Amino acid sequence: MTDIVPRLIAQLDYVVLLCDDIETMRAFYRDVMEMPLEADSDRWVEFRLGNCAIVLRPRGRPYDGESAPRDSVAVQLAFKVEAREVDEWYRDLVRKGAEIVEAPTDQSWAHRTLFFRDLEGTLLEIYAEI
Repeated sequence: MTDIVPRLIAQLDYVVLLCDDIETMRAFYRDVMEMPLEADSDRWVEFRLGNCAIVLRPRGRPYDGESAPRDSVAVQLAFKVEAREVDEWYRDLVRKGAEIVEAPTDQSWAHRTLFFRDLEGTLLEIYAEI
């Protein structure tokens, strides 16, 4: 009998957000979040952030399921910034009309956090270690 050695997953390459309206989601991540656009089509929109990408893909495959209600959170994306930038992001997101869930707050776990939503309800966090 041989020992089975589990394979190691070394990194997360991309996260796919299934979209009801890929056009408005593209505009949000490009214009509001100011993410660099790497690939763009009507079926796959990719924003590369370091070693990982955020991909927008329209719903439509049999296994995609239904859209979650806006008050239901299935995933939260967290973006790490420098401490001074959390408040800068807050002011910029408010100016651009983003839906703020929680204004910048110093948390007991030594993070300064800002929570908001994209246009289809995905919970997003900008945080810094403090």
